[in-house]
Amino acid sequence: MRFMIIVKATKDSEAGVMPTEDLIAEMAAYHEELAKAGALIDGSGLQPSAKGWRIEYSGEKRSVVDGPFAETKELIAGYTIIRVKSKEEALEWTRRFPNPAGDGREGEIEVRQLFELDDFEPGEAIERCRKLGIGTEN
Repeated sequence: MRFMIIVKATKDSEAGVMPTEDLIAEMAAYHEELAKAGALIDGSGLQPSAKGWRIEYSGEKRSVVDGPFAETKELIAGYTIIRVKSKEEALEWTRRFPNPAGDGREGEIEVRQLFELDDFEPGEAIERCRKLGIGTEN
């Protein structure tokens, strides 16, 4: 089972305020533990939304909307993807996740399970994805 730990953005992360050395060290130690346990797939911080864009769809029409985006509470500042045997194991790992805001401030993470190809009805498109390695635990 794969899970994404989503680090919610804050006003500071959206303003480009870099994490402290202490927070980076805490995150590195946590990710090292995940790696030693064989549970770490990937993890990284994201640049502020001012450096990004969105694609909005209206039927076949696509429009590009440049950042920054106003609703900080809806934005993502970083992520970690883990592979574990159960939801309970994922919960245990996420309880240990360092406070992403650091320095005792309020922060938030959200955890979502990733779909696996086996969650979908078999078909040609699913097999094409499997050949590409999309949506698989391997």
